[in-house]
Amino acid sequence: MKCFSIFIKDKPKNTKRELRNQSKSDNSALSRTRTSSSLPSPRSISELYKEKEHNLRVFSFQELRDATHGFNKLLKIGEGGFGGVYKGTISPPNGKGEPIVVAIKKLNTQSLQGHKEWLAEVQFLGVVNHPNLVKLLGYCSVDGERGIHRLLVYEFMPNQSLEYHLFNRTPTLPWKTRLEVMFGAAQGLAYLHEGLEVKVIYRDFKPSNVLLDESFKPKLSDFGLAREGPTGDRTHVSTAVVGTYGYAAPEYVRTGHLTIRSDIWTFGVVLYEILTGRRAVERNRPTSEQKLLDWVKHFPPDSKKFGMIMDPRLGNSYSLTAAQRVGKLADSCLNKNAKERPTMTQVAESLKQAIQESSDRSSSVDKAPLTASSRYGGRRSK
Repeated sequence: MKCFSIFIKDKPKNTKRELRNQSKSDNSALSRTRTSSSLPSPRSISELYKEKEHNLRVFSFQELRDATHGFNKLLKIGEGGFGGVYKGTISPPNGKGEPIVVAIKKLNTQSLQGHKEWLAEVQFLGVVNHPNLVKLLGYCSVDGERGIHRLLVYEFMPNQSLEYHLFNRTPTLPWKTRLEVMFGAAQGLAYLHEGLEVKVIYRDFKPSNVLLDESFKPKLSDFGLAREGPTGDRTHVSTAVVGTYGYAAPEYVRTGHLTIRSDIWTFGVVLYEILTGRRAVERNRPTSEQKLLDWVKHFPPDSKKFGMIMDPRLGNSYSLTAAQRVGKLADSCLNKNAKERPTMTQVAESLKQAIQESSDRSSSVDKAPLTASSRYGGRRSK
């Protein structure tokens, strides 16, 4: 059974039909309009993809089966609504050199939604290019007697996800590393919002989608829910509300209107997660603490009580000044008025300053006396 691509040129009918249908769907959802301006309209992701599709490698199903030893359960490194993710080993494109370790996502064969998300990932990751976005190496699409198979092949990220290190009982993620991870994630989002010909709304920012390489450098993954932003005089994209409970912006949930500011709200939620070490929603906590954003409201960043929400696993190994800066930044991202939220470029700059403050603090922590702020935070300087 041979693997084929719905994008490659030797299948012109399938290629045109799939891309045309996708383009019509996007155009309808995004309500594209061409203004009377002489400036050219930005090209769609589908149009940009056509220029770069040759950069992606097309795998046969057998190649990926062999790469994972028959999708061996021992090699499964992740699981989601889309299906499983496996660690695998593939040969270099030219057949020369050492084998390449990769992550292979195998979509559920019966999932119609999964195919739509698979198509979105191929197109978006086939276009974007940034050090803080995971790299898509190739894909496989095969329709056979035993069903439809859709697979994606990514660079392998050995340190798993931010979620794994933030919430599991592993050695706690150090304070400065947390800030550096969020700084890198902010740069990736800023690129999506401002660095392309078309604005891209990520729509699914959360710790499980922030993967970490061998140096804990963050890369955003899973672009199945990404959408093109509004163009022309349009202010938003109208779409069904999807995503993860506890992270979606209120105006998006209420109206279905999606903008890049929706990503910024979600980023604010995750900032509070890295401050507190708590998930956005935790049903096993007391009622007043189950929803993270409701709980942290009682501990404003500029109050003496703010230190009480900090992740206790950090001990005294963090800068309270930097933490307060991050708390204020999170609150600005969580502004109910979407227009008043900062841009991701501004968010990244603020995190850069917090990292610098943390570096300054770490160089003098051994000499720091007990202060009022550290008492209120339940922390004593070493």
